[in-house]
Amino acid sequence: MKRQQTKQTVSFQDRLSAWAEQLRKKAARLKLGRERDDLLVKVRQADVAAHLDEWVNSRGLQPPK
Repeated sequence: MKRQQTKQTVSFQDRLSAWAEQLRKKAARLKLGRERDDLLVKVRQADVAAHLDEWVNSRGLQPPK
């Protein structure tokens, strides 16, 4: 069975940023509590993922010796 492959038209970085912004807006509408905290954790994870992706794809990254 073959997997369906789709061509991404938006970069990973842009998709992460949009998702994080969407979560921030949703969290801002919620009262203090568990659900809001969980959304903010996801926002932080998306920010870290974006930073790591930027670092991994940077020109200055050297292979391990």
